[in-house]
Amino acid sequence: AGAAAAVDHTIDTINRDHALLHELLERQNYRLAFWRTARQDLGYRRFFDINTLIGLRTEHEQVFADIHELLFQWLGSNTEVDGVRVDHPDGLLDPEQYLTRLRERVPSGWIVVEKILMPDEHMRASWPVSGTTGYDFINQVMGLFIDPDSEETLTRFYGDFTGETRTFPDILREKKLQILRQVLGSDLNLLTSMLSNICERHPHHRDYTRQELHEALRELMVDFPVYRTYVRPRVGHVSEEDARVIAQVFQCVMTRRPNLGSDLLGFIRDILLLKIPGDLESDFVARFQQVTAPVMAKSAEDTAFYCYHRFIALNEVGGDPGRYGITVEQFHTWCQDMQRHWPNTMLATSTHDTKRSEDVRARLAVLSEMPARWIETVSAWSSNHTRCWGAHTPDHNFEYFLYQTLVGVWPLEEARAWPYFEKAMREAKVHTSWTDSQKDYEESIRSFVRSLYENEEFIQELDCFVEGLDTFGQQNSLAQTLIKLTAPGIPDFYQGAELWNFSLVDPDNRRPVDYDVRRWWLRELSELSPEAIWQRRKEGLPKLWLIQQGLRIRRERPQAFGHTGSYVPLYARGEQSTSVVSFMRGGEVIAIAPRLRLHAQGGWPHTVIDLPPGQWRQELDGRVFDSGACRLDEVLRPFPVGLLCKVG
Repeated sequence: AGAAAAVDHTIDTINRDHALLHELLERQNYRLAFWRTARQDLGYRRFFDINTLIGLRTEHEQVFADIHELLFQWLGSNTEVDGVRVDHPDGLLDPEQYLTRLRERVPSGWIVVEKILMPDEHMRASWPVSGTTGYDFINQVMGLFIDPDSEETLTRFYGDFTGETRTFPDILREKKLQILRQVLGSDLNLLTSMLSNICERHPHHRDYTRQELHEALRELMVDFPVYRTYVRPRVGHVSEEDARVIAQVFQCVMTRRPNLGSDLLGFIRDILLLKIPGDLESDFVARFQQVTAPVMAKSAEDTAFYCYHRFIALNEVGGDPGRYGITVEQFHTWCQDMQRHWPNTMLATSTHDTKRSEDVRARLAVLSEMPARWIETVSAWSSNHTRCWGAHTPDHNFEYFLYQTLVGVWPLEEARAWPYFEKAMREAKVHTSWTDSQKDYEESIRSFVRSLYENEEFIQELDCFVEGLDTFGQQNSLAQTLIKLTAPGIPDFYQGAELWNFSLVDPDNRRPVDYDVRRWWLRELSELSPEAIWQRRKEGLPKLWLIQQGLRIRRERPQAFGHTGSYVPLYARGEQSTSVVSFMRGGEVIAIAPRLRLHAQGGWPHTVIDLPPGQWRQELDGRVFDSGACRLDEVLRPFPVGLLCKVG
C-alpha cells in the first residue's frame, strides 16, 4: 500500500509539472507528436495509414515463429483448421520468403493469398500457394453480365449528367498524387531520405537535391501499373515480369516528365533492378516495394472508386472501372489458365472487403442491358428532386452514385443508407474527408438523402423500378453462383450469402447473420420441387438450393474438379448463342449459365447446345438428355440454370 501511494504521489507530481512531464517523455524510445504529423513525418512502418497498427518484421525467423505460434498449434493438432488465408501479403518485405516458410510448416495445407491482381497481371508461379482469395474471379465473372453494347451510351450520359469527363486512369493518377501528399507523405519522405543517402555514396549522383529525388519517386509511384513488384535484393533475383514492369514505369515517366532527367531516373531504375549493389540499395528496393502497394490500394479502392461512378458495379477490389465487361471467350481463356496453373485457387463473389455484395452487383448489371430506360429514369428523378437540394449546390456525381446504390441494394432503410453515404463521400476526399470534414457539404448531402426518403412518390417509383429488375438480377446471381460452384478453383461462400444478400461495404456487410433461418430452409428444401423453389425466389430459396446441389455434385464427383478435372468450353448455337456461358468439367459435369437475360427474355428460340456423347441428367430436376443438340428452352426449364452430370 505504501509503494502504491508513493507511485501515485510521483505521478501526480509529474502531471502537475510540465517540465518534469517533458523530461520523462524525452527519456522514452519514442517521441509523442500531434497525430497529423504522421502524414509527413513518421518513424515506423504501419498498416496503410493506421498509426496504431505497427508493422512487424516478419522476415526475421524469431518474429515469424512467435507470431505464428498459435496458428501452427492449430494446424498441427486434430482441429478443423487445415488451411491458411494470408491477408495483405504485399506488405511483407519478401512475400516469397514468408510463403516458403509458411509452406514448410503447412506442407499439405491449403494456402491462399489476398493478392490483388490488376487485369493483365498474373500470380507469381514461384509462390508455394494454391492461389488467390478470389478477387480476380469476382471481376472475371462479373464481366460476363455487363452488356458491352451500352458502354458508349452510358459513358456519354455519365459525362453529360455529372460533368465528369475524365477517364478512370485520369482520376486514379490524381488520387495517387493526393494520397502521397495527404496520407502517405511520411513513407515517400522516408524513401527520399534513403535515396539521398544512397546518392551520397555515388559521386556522379550526389548533387541531386532532395526535392528532385522526392519528385522523381513520387512520379514513379503515380505511374506504377500494379500494386508492387517482387524483386528480392537479399537473393539477387529480378524476375522477367518485374523487369518488364519497372522498364514500363520508367518509360512512362520519361515520356511524361522528361524534365526529371534520364540520368536520375536511370539511376533509380538501376537500383530497383539490382544493377547497383549495396546494403543501402537493398534496403531501399525492399522499402520502395512495400510503399507502392498501399499507395495503389488507398488511391484506387479507398478513394478513386468513390469518385468515378460511370457504372459502380465495376468498382470492385481488383477490378478496373474503366473496363466494361468481358467476352465469353475471354472468360474461357481465364478459366483454362486457372485450370493449368491454379486449379485450387479460391473463387469468391463476396468477401468482408468487397464494395458491394454479389447480389447487388448482379442486379446492377441488368442496367447495362437497358441503358435507354435507365437514362430516362435517372433524368426524371433528378429533375423532380432539384428542390431537394434546397439552397445547396447540387452534386450530380454523388447523386448518380446514390441512385445506382439505391437501385442495387433496395430496400435500404435510411438508418443503413446514411452511414454508407457518409463513408462514401469522405472516402472520395473531394469535398470532405475523415480527417478534414466539411460540415456544410455533408449537410447538403444529408438533407438531400432525407428528402428522398420522405418523398413517397419517389419511394414508390423506386419500388416499381427495382421490381422490374429483380428477376433478372436473381437470374444473374444464380448464374454466377453456378459458375463459382463449377469453375476451376474452390468456391467460397461469404457469411449470409447463402440467401439473397444485399450489402454494401463494411461495416454494412458484417451485420449478424441469422443461421437458424438458413438451417430451417435447408430442411424445408427437400420437400419442395424445383418449380416451387423458383416460385419462392423472393425468400432466396433458389440460391440456397443451387449451392446445396452444387456442393453435392462436388462431393460425389471430386475427380471432375481440382487438378484432375479438365475444363472444356462449350458453345451454344442459334439466335441467343451469346447469352449463355457453358463448360464441361472432367468430362462428366456440365454447367450452363445464362447471361444478358434481357436479350433472352423471350426465351431461347432455335438456340441449342451440343452435349458430348452419352446421356446427361439435369441434376436440378432429374430429367435425362441424350447427346447432341439440346434445346436451351428445354434444359433451362423450370430452373434458370443448368447443372448436368453424365449418367453411368
